[in-house]
This record gives sequence, C-alpha cells and structure tokens, in this order.
Amino acid sequence: MPELPEVETVRRGLAPAMEGVVVERADVNRPDLRWPFPERMAERLTGQRVERLRRRSKYILADLSGGETLLIHLGMSGRMTVSGDPLGQFVHHHPMPQKHDHVVFHMANGARITFNDPRRFGAMDLMPTATAEQHKLLAVLGPEPLGNDFNETYLIDTFRGRATPVKTALLDQRIVAGLGNIYVCEALYRARVSPRRKAGQISAGRVGALVPVIRTVLTEAIEAGGSSLRDFRQADGELGYFQHSFDVYGREGQPCRTEGCGAEIRRITQSGRSTFYCAQCQR
Repeated sequence: MPELPEVETVRRGLAPAMEGVVVERADVNRPDLRWPFPERMAERLTGQRVERLRRRSKYILADLSGGETLLIHLGMSGRMTVSGDPLGQFVHHHPMPQKHDHVVFHMANGARITFNDPRRFGAMDLMPTATAEQHKLLAVLGPEPLGNDFNETYLIDTFRGRATPVKTALLDQRIVAGLGNIYVCEALYRARVSPRRKAGQISAGRVGALVPVIRTVLTEAIEAGGSSLRDFRQADGELGYFQHSFDVYGREGQPCRTEGCGAEIRRITQSGRSTFYCAQCQR
C-alpha cells in the first residue's frame, strides 16, 4: 500500500493539472470501491473548481469551490494518472479507457485525471470542507511526521510506558500519521534501534533522535518519487526510485551495508507484517 512519500508524490504530480482548475465533467463508472461512492458524486464534482490539493496521512484531499472536500485513498493498487498537456510542456495523449478506470476527471484545461484500481481497495468520499478534519478517517490520526507537532518532546511523551515494540508503535496512525512498513524499517535501521525494543524502554535521547531520522528518510523518498514495488506509479505514470536506496527493506539474507558489520539482514514478523533489520547494528 502506498505510504506517505508515494501519496505526496502523487499529490505533487496532480497539483499542476488540478489546482485552480474546474472539473468540467466527472465520470463515475461503478457504484463503489472499498465502500459505496457518495450519492450523486459525479454531479457534485462537475463544475467545481479545485481550490487546493493537500495531503493528510495517506489521503489526498481536494478542497472544492462549492464547500466540499473530496477524500481520495489509493488503496493497494490504485493509481491516479494525468494525461493531456495542461501546462503546454509535454504531450501525454489520452489513453484508451481501461477496464479498471473507475473515476475519471475531465478538467477544463484539457487534462484528464484517471483513477484506476484493479483490486478496488481504494476509496473516495465527499465531506464539508469546514468539518473535514472530523471525518471518521481523519479524526483519529496523529500528527504529520513532517509537521511541527511531531517533535522530540511529543514522541518521548507518547512512548513513555508503552510495552509495544517500537516498530508497532510507529505504525500506529494514532501516534504518527502516514508512516508505513517500508519507511519505519528504514528509519529504525538508520537510528540503530532494534524493531523488537519496547517503545517505553528506549531512552529519551534515542527516542528523540528518531524524529529527524524519520523526517530525513521521508524527505529523501519524496525526492526520489517514492518506492515502486508492485503497483505504485507517479501521476505521470513513471516509477518511483527510492527502492534502490533501501538499506534493509526486502533485503533478507543480504549483507548489512554498514561498513565492517558483516551481519546479514534478518526478517521477522511483527503484527502480521514483515520487519527487516540488522541484529548486529540495531540494538
């Protein structure tokens, strides 16, 4: 499933084609994805100007001129791609419709935004912009890891007394929003913290040091266009490249990249997910 860097990469790719532009027509080609689409969704989107395209956790939020916000979740296999040439810079001809093109936005600038989702785990919803943060999917989220509210003091206070492994704690969206399996594994490796360690038993100094490491990993991943493992594509259809920089994720049995270490990367299962780490470097 796309994590924060992948969703942010898609948002940035969509923004030039969507922000400030009117949706001339919206085609909704099925009644549901993970859950039913909102009533009259195509009608409610048609004629609306996209005032702002933003991200919260792993959700893309499009604030519309009529006072509603469209929430988009890519799910396991969802892609949002841009075709046409709205900026007059590149030629991306509109492709022939595909079987799993479930929602299509025809923009007034000539762009076409297509939401394609073969496995149909994605989702869309409409809600009043004024109360968007109260939506059931957003109200439970913790602070953004790249925002000011996610800081050393916050994480130290939040981890205090917790008996869950630090890997599990960082995946808890109520603690920090948008982190997923890939980037938690990579951040813990860089911070030299074992994913097995209980969050409440890690020293305050080491917990605090996790914050800048997490931010650096996410920033580097965004700059690389995210990680493409199976289905993820950027808004222009290109692959992300951060997977080529993985230190531990997916590298079970391969040598640790720390000079002089000599150990192999291990894989264990935590909360039903694979964790990759170096037992020698991460304590």
